[in-house]
Amino acid sequence: MSTQQEKTNAPPPSRLSLRRHWGGDQPISFLMQQGVANPDCISLAAGLVDQGSLPAREVQAALQEMLADDHVAKRALQYGTTHGNAELRGQLLGHLARLEHVGVDQLGVDVNQVILTTGSQQLLSIVGEILLDPEDIVLVAAPTYFVYLGTLNGLGARIIPVATDEDGMRMDALEAKLEEIEAAGDLDRVKLIYLVSYYENPSGVSLSAQRRAEAVAIAQRWSKSQRIYILEDAAYRELRYDGPELPSIWSFDTDSKTVILAKTFSKTFAPGLRIGFGVVPAELERPICDRKGNEDFGSANFNQHLLSQVFRMGLYDSHVAGLREMYSAKRDAMLRAAETYFGDIPGVSWVHPHGGLYVWITLPESCDTSLDGRLFREAVQTHGVMYVPGEFSFAGERAERPNHHMRLSYGVQDAAGIDLGMQRLAAAVKSVLAEA
Repeated sequence: MSTQQEKTNAPPPSRLSLRRHWGGDQPISFLMQQGVANPDCISLAAGLVDQGSLPAREVQAALQEMLADDHVAKRALQYGTTHGNAELRGQLLGHLARLEHVGVDQLGVDVNQVILTTGSQQLLSIVGEILLDPEDIVLVAAPTYFVYLGTLNGLGARIIPVATDEDGMRMDALEAKLEEIEAAGDLDRVKLIYLVSYYENPSGVSLSAQRRAEAVAIAQRWSKSQRIYILEDAAYRELRYDGPELPSIWSFDTDSKTVILAKTFSKTFAPGLRIGFGVVPAELERPICDRKGNEDFGSANFNQHLLSQVFRMGLYDSHVAGLREMYSAKRDAMLRAAETYFGDIPGVSWVHPHGGLYVWITLPESCDTSLDGRLFREAVQTHGVMYVPGEFSFAGERAERPNHHMRLSYGVQDAAGIDLGMQRLAAAVKSVLAEA
C-alpha cells in the first residue's frame, strides 16, 4: 500500500470537548511526573499525609467488627444511595455539632442536607458543575488551592483573584472586586466565592473570625440578581496545633442559604477511603444529588459503613489527637529549619501556620520560582529537593501571576528529611540569588 493510501485510510483525529482543553495541562500531573522521574529528590512538594500515621489498626478493628455480622457485612457490600449511608450522615451532624460547640438541633439543618462524596474534591467539582456556565465568575483568594483552580478552568469559569494578608482574603478587596464587576455589567455572572477557611493550602493562613462573618454578609448583600454562594473548603479544620479556635464560615450563615460547607476525611483519617461530605443549602440538595447520581449513584458504600463503624467505636477522635501531636512537631521542624537555613537570606519571609500541612515562603522578586525559572531546575536536578511553585496557586494569566513564592509541605518527610530538604532548598536559592 502506498504512503498516500495509508494517509487516506488513516482514521480522522479525535475531536475533544472544550472542557477537556480548558482543563488540560494541570500542574498536579507535572509534579507527580517529576516525583517519579527524580526518585532521589526529597519532596517538600507532595501534599500527602504521613505514611506512618495511617490508621491501619483502627481500620482493622472496625473492619473485623463490621464483618462479624453477616447482615451488616452484606449491607456494606451492596449498592448505597446517592446521598450516602444514613447512619454516617447522622454521625457527621453530631461531629459537626461538636466542632461548633452546639447541639445537633441548633445546627438548623436536616440530615438530607448532608451529602457524602468521593473525597471533598468530588463535591467541589459538582458544585461547579451545577452552578457555573462558561464565563460565570468565581472569586478566589490570591493565593488559593491550585487543584480547584484547575477544576474551575475545566468548567470554563472566569476566575478572579482577591488580595489577601495575614488574616486571609481581604474583605475590602472583595467588595472592590464586586464593585468593579457590577460597573462592567457582569454582576449577574458572579456565582461563587471560594474560601479555604482553615490553614489554607497553600498559604497556611486562616480567615479571621471577623472576616468570616463579613464574607457571609457581603455574599448576601451582593446577591442582587441571583444568589452568590460561598463554598467553604474546611479540609484542614481539625489539624489545629495552636492559635485561636475559629468557628466555621458556615456557622455565620444563620438561615443556611448562602454557605456550602465541604469537609473531608482524607487529611484527618485515611485518604484511601476517599470519603468527604458536604452540608449544603436545601435548595441545592436536589441539584447536587441529581448531578452526582449521573456520575456514580452513590460513592463507595463499603467505605462509608467502615467509617461509620470507626465513629461508633470511638476510634476517630483519638486518631486525630495523635495526628495533631505528630504534625505539630513536623511543622516546628520546618519552621526551625527555615530560620536556620533561610534566616540569613535578605528578602525571604515565611508564614507561621497554626495548623494544616503547609508553609508558604516568599523570596525576593528576582528569584523566579516558576517551572521555567532556574531555581526549580537547580533545586531538583542539582540539589535534589522539590517544592511547589507558587505561581500555580494564583488565578489569572500566567504572565500576571507572582512567581517568587514556594509552597512547602511537611506532611510526608520526617524531621530529619525536613531539615535536609530545607538545607538543600536554601542552598539552591542562595546559588540562584548569587548570580541574579
